[in-house]
Amino acid sequence: MGFSSILLLFSSHEFSNLKFKKDRTLEGDEKNLARLATLGKFALKWSTIMAIGVFPLVLGAGYYFLNSKGSNIEWQWPWLIYGVASVLVFINSMLLSFIEGCDSVGDVQKIRFYISVSVFSATALLLYLGVELYALAIALMSGAVIGMIIIGCRYEKMLRQLYHMGIKNSYPWAQEVFPLMWRYAISWISGYFILSIFTPIAFHFYGAVEAGQVGLSMAVCMALFSISNIWVAIKTPKMNMYVAQQDYANLNNTFRHSVILATLTYTSGMLALFAAIELLKGYTPIANRLLSPASLALVALGWLIQLWINSMAVYMRAHKREPLVPTSVIQGLYVAATTLAIATYLPFDYLFLGFFTALCLVTPWVFWIFKKFKRSH
Repeated sequence: MGFSSILLLFSSHEFSNLKFKKDRTLEGDEKNLARLATLGKFALKWSTIMAIGVFPLVLGAGYYFLNSKGSNIEWQWPWLIYGVASVLVFINSMLLSFIEGCDSVGDVQKIRFYISVSVFSATALLLYLGVELYALAIALMSGAVIGMIIIGCRYEKMLRQLYHMGIKNSYPWAQEVFPLMWRYAISWISGYFILSIFTPIAFHFYGAVEAGQVGLSMAVCMALFSISNIWVAIKTPKMNMYVAQQDYANLNNTFRHSVILATLTYTSGMLALFAAIELLKGYTPIANRLLSPASLALVALGWLIQLWINSMAVYMRAHKREPLVPTSVIQGLYVAATTLAIATYLPFDYLFLGFFTALCLVTPWVFWIFKKFKRSH
């Protein structure tokens, strides 16, 4: 719930006065290098604590739930393998966020791509071989192991360098990380809650067909949001570094350029989607599987506004601040209350009215916070 994002943020700040040598070790300001090493030690420590503390609970809860079904299918070993693999995936994720913050976005994305390909390939092969439940578990484990091998091969010297420096140095990272982490967690939970309520509410109040339309439409808009947000995501470490260097001219130029490209990408995708729906009408039932044009337009415009809000949040988080917690909580409560009321009293086509109006009401507030934040920094 935000730990990997915080790790990327803090590693970017410390890397701002460092650079890679040809052998992938680091050089530069000794103070930043020592702090980066202690940050890595802190991240490894807390990742291990979370892995040891949380994942056994998840495994136990899953075992209890699955065992209560009384199935004759052998699921115990696949579930155990899946749980252990999840721990390795979590540790890989922390390592990759840490490395990505060291101005290595392109290389980290390549590693993530290789892991995804390996998991997909292993899953397809194992399903073909008929191993059933073992397929997903073993595929996830293979992806985690391959990820660790690639990280080790590419960044072994850097990680060894930081490990030895981390032993010799210490820094109270908990005092900086944890106050920011709970704010990230609240914002994350609020956003997750907003996105998770629509399908079950549609299923409960309107039916399975409507729930399917909601789920598919949200998935399409979220996919376009994710693709468009890449323009902001790939520049996030660089923006973090500009803040650490107090290079606000480059920070603002990079931010502006990223938001423009993200907006153009999203609007182009949405226009293409609506054009495809109109052109394929009568040839394919895809239009019937999505929301009506008016409802889909509300969702699409809402996600465009969310793209802008997310971009402003990234800019402010680059300063190690999270000032949008109140707006996230209020937005979540407003969307929940209005959506339940709409589902109870109004037709299905109005379901996303609360989602859209919440963003319209919150956006001026967020923009005011953003402008005030920029003036003070």
